[in-house]
Amino acid sequence: MTVITKRQRRQRRRYRVRAKVSGTAQRPRLSVYRSNRGVFAQLIDDVDGKTLAAANWTEPELKELRGTDQAKKAGELLAERAKKAGVETCVFDRSGYRYHGRVKALAEGAREGGLEF
Repeated sequence: MTVITKRQRRQRRRYRVRAKVSGTAQRPRLSVYRSNRGVFAQLIDDVDGKTLAAANWTEPELKELRGTDQAKKAGELLAERAKKAGVETCVFDRSGYRYHGRVKALAEGAREGGLEF
């Protein structure tokens, strides 16, 4: 009997979602990665294989914050950078994580910053 770990279950969910979700230059994919210490987010054009904008917890304005506050601020920062890159809308890719907590806070921050998805 094989034992499927928590990480493997998340990877399966992630692959299942990625089979359906793809980003373009006009509507890139907002990809989220959640670690124990912080959150990473980037807007990806899957057609050209380029990252258009990114934000992560190691930046000075996010490093002193924790948890959902950090994620929300990261979403706002990403939305601001997306505007500079000329991106108005995107497709949200939660990368197999449940849509709650820090993932939800990041999405709400990006929406408040002006991104639509």
